[in-house]
Amino acid sequence: MLQIFQKEFSGFLHSLIAYIVIAVFLVGVGLPVWVFPETSVLESGYADLGVLFSLAPYVFMFLVPAITMRSFAEEKKMGTLEFLFTKPLTDWQVILGKYLAAFALTALSILPTWVYYFSLSQLGDPVGNIDTPGVIGSYIGLTLLGGVFCSVGILASAISPNQIVAFLVAAMLCFILYYGFDSLAQLSLIGSTGLVVKQLGILYHFDAMSKGLIDSRDLIYFISVAVLMLLFTKTILSSRTW
Repeated sequence: MLQIFQKEFSGFLHSLIAYIVIAVFLVGVGLPVWVFPETSVLESGYADLGVLFSLAPYVFMFLVPAITMRSFAEEKKMGTLEFLFTKPLTDWQVILGKYLAAFALTALSILPTWVYYFSLSQLGDPVGNIDTPGVIGSYIGLTLLGGVFCSVGILASAISPNQIVAFLVAAMLCFILYYGFDSLAQLSLIGSTGLVVKQLGILYHFDAMSKGLIDSRDLIYFISVAVLMLLFTKTILSSRTW
């Protein structure tokens, strides 16, 4: 697994993908936080990173699939996937190696945004007047969200040998998992089961962690969804229909 991780992560760092992903993410969330008058913290006068954490999941819906779309799709297209599985590696070692490499790059893209937190902390009146527990909870939630999106992207890449199709499928699934259940819960047809349906989606658990309350149920939810997506990936690869 470590060999696959090193190969994949090194491949990211030696291509433009890593730098484009980090730059796009920082610009995508940085402009609304600091520049756009409607959402800028400098204009609002409040030391709050709510804008960052409300926009970041939607940016990730496109960036994470862009990272993962080549994971298995490119291997299938190049005809190297069969060769990869002839090596003394189990399916899980291959899957986890690729998944952890994508997750590491995603986490790396989040890391520079801590500068925003320290900047706002210094700008607060008095200094340090910022909801630190909420920020920490939001960062943990965002990191776990990135992990789930990576597992979805890995699954989509295992489904199709076409990278564009893998990207589109992953983006659609990420949107459904994040926002779809919340929207479905608001339909009148759902009735009293709305809360149960809402709890199936990522947004409910992400919002809970954004309040600074790190509940074990939310952690279990994120981990369970990621594991489930990877299990689906294992099932697809084990079928060897490609």
